[in-house]
Amino acid sequence: MSDESKFPPENNFPAGYVPPKVWSPDTPSGGAFASINKPTAGAQFDKELPVGRHPLQLYSLATPNGQKVTIMLEELLAAGHAEAEYDAWLIRINEGAQFGSGFVGVNPNSKIPALMDHKPKDGGAPLRLFESGSILTYLADKFGAFLPTDIRGRTEAMNWLFWQMGSAPFLGGGFGHFYAYAPMKIQYAIDRYAMEVKRQLDVLDRHLADNEYLAGADYSIADMATWPWYGRIAAKQAYNDAGDFLSVEGYENVQRWRRQIGERAAVKRGVMVNSVSGDPSTQLRERHEAGDFETKTQDKIGDAG
Repeated sequence: MSDESKFPPENNFPAGYVPPKVWSPDTPSGGAFASINKPTAGAQFDKELPVGRHPLQLYSLATPNGQKVTIMLEELLAAGHAEAEYDAWLIRINEGAQFGSGFVGVNPNSKIPALMDHKPKDGGAPLRLFESGSILTYLADKFGAFLPTDIRGRTEAMNWLFWQMGSAPFLGGGFGHFYAYAPMKIQYAIDRYAMEVKRQLDVLDRHLADNEYLAGADYSIADMATWPWYGRIAAKQAYNDAGDFLSVEGYENVQRWRRQIGERAAVKRGVMVNSVSGDPSTQLRERHEAGDFETKTQDKIGDAG
């Protein structure tokens, strides 16, 4: 049976659409991020990255993936790891700043967050880090914190860290895109990804019924990675009215977990760093020292740009 007899083109969206034999890179993508989406990699313009006075230099934006790293850095500082002091520089991905030559040199995939460690433990040349899961693991190992050292505890934390890395694209790029950002509402796509996100929330809810945190009794990088994505959707703070659409209040254990983590002072600080939206008092566009939270939020510096 041919594809056309199984899936008649008149039922496609738009009606009559048939995928070409070879996809053209000139095909308009549409949607909220069409202006920066391209099928190629590499730098699009020359621009060096700024470097502050701390060994750790973060280049990011307060998306869920960016918040993972700023939460980790603030938690490290709160735990007494003074060498985790960092400079956080704003990368406006909606303006294509991630395609500058300096940023591409740190992350050839042109995605935030990206981190440079100018004082790695081996004493060698500065070390680049990209992919949020890699950054979290590196920092946990560098400072000996928020990742169990016994084989069973570490493995469980890594299980959930990699679960998040593999699952969140279905929440963000799948459900979030088609529910909130696509240029048209496609029922099949929304239903398909809504089902998967609810399945993922059920996975979390069942696990958190018997565990205080994802890796068990101890708060870890697995929680820091997962909370900005799933805590945000559970709090009805993502994709317009998506929390109501997904009936997130029914996941009682996820709700307990997301509130518990959200009350941590370091988490509250972490989500402010590199933020460009919401209440100006919660936006710290750049962070260079701890005192910036008190003196350099947008409501205090009076810059709405």
